Amino acid sequence: MADPSGAHQHSSAEFARRVAERARTLGVDRAEVARRAGMAPRYLEHLLSAGTGFDPAGAVRVAAALGLSYEELLHGSDRPPPGHATPGPRPVLLTLSERECWDLVGAHGVGRIAVESEAAPLVFPVNYTTDAHTIVYRTREGDAAEPPSGQAVAFEVDRIDDRLSEGWSVLVTGTAERVGDEEAARHLAAIEGGGPWPGGYRPQWIRVRPEAVSGRRIISGSEPEPGGPAPGPRP
Repeated sequence: MADPSGAHQHSSAEFARRVAERARTLGVDRAEVARRAGMAPRYLEHLLSAGTGFDPAGAVRVAAALGLSYEELLHGSDRPPPGHATPGPRPVLLTLSERECWDLVGAHGVGRIAVESEAAPLVFPVNYTTDAHTIVYRTREGDAAEPPSGQAVAFEVDRIDDRLSEGWSVLVTGTAERVGDEEAARHLAAIEGGGPWPGGYRPQWIRVRPEAVSGRRIISGSEPEPGGPAPGPRP
């Protein structure tokens, strides 16, 4: 029978490499990855050296801590990042009104929260819901995605269609607010789409109170005739 140790070593090395690369992309060290995954740093080190077969459930937690699916962590994404397509014919850049921005953000979805840190700004993907023209999401207490109340933050939501070379982006800038009132927390938990995608115990609600909301959309279309109206946003 063939010795599987060589394949195992390659698998564990590849697993460790992908974890290290993703951690660098997020700007976090292994200790932070272990904290987010809910395991001791020494246990994470052992898991990285032993490979995913040692503790598949632990590997799933590591993937979630890094904002990846289990398959993405093991094999990489089979889709390139947006922007590989060439520009569309006659691209037009449109400025969106605040109402159009909120219409695109919708009731819930996935966006990115940008928070300050000592070294540099950090950006984390989170699933969100909206409540009275504010953005709310859930995280763990003490997590890096939990800014202190009053801190300036930015929240971005976008959609890109590489096939058509079109898309839109909405940016909400304002201040963070930790929701500490139990009644308010129950209200937010009852809103559709409020459950945290990574799972686990994430009791802390963060509310982003907007001070400015702006958006842009790129479409492909005809250039406006001289003196004629510019093309409007697509529904």
